[in-house]
Amino acid sequence: MEAIFTGLNGIESVQSGYSGGTVADPSYEQVCTGRTGHAEVVRLVFDPSVVSYADILRVFFTMHDPTTKDRQGNDIGTQYRSAVFYQDEEQRRTAEAVLREVADSGMYDAPIVTKLQPLTNFYPAEEYHDDYFARNPRQPYCAAVIAPKVAKFRKLYLERLRPGYA
Repeated sequence: MEAIFTGLNGIESVQSGYSGGTVADPSYEQVCTGRTGHAEVVRLVFDPSVVSYADILRVFFTMHDPTTKDRQGNDIGTQYRSAVFYQDEEQRRTAEAVLREVADSGMYDAPIVTKLQPLTNFYPAEEYHDDYFARNPRQPYCAAVIAPKVAKFRKLYLERLRPGYA
């Protein structure tokens, strides 16, 4: 999702990391075991005068599969669960409304399994995760999984792209 949100106008920063688990400051290797309880997430800083929290969630639900429990494509495990970590009651209410909107839209044939959870912790991922797609576009996972999502994002949200995003 980092490569997607980096291109959305109004997003000021995107940071990959881990949230929702029980181990303080986990490593990627620990999170990948599925035993820490963390989800792989991105933390966004955004300008609400340019992009709303609801619109960010709409992009998320368009670019991410919210119908598979503990899975995103071939990536399987609790760290790949569909989750939205909200910071306050206003974000919770907005997330609930957008979740209902997506469920009622018929966009997906299967039920939405995304969990809404209060943000209790966020641990930044290791530096090598930063701008991973931009730095590794030919890496097989990037070419096969991320590049098609970025292309879909550019097509669906052309009018919402950050100026200069290519």
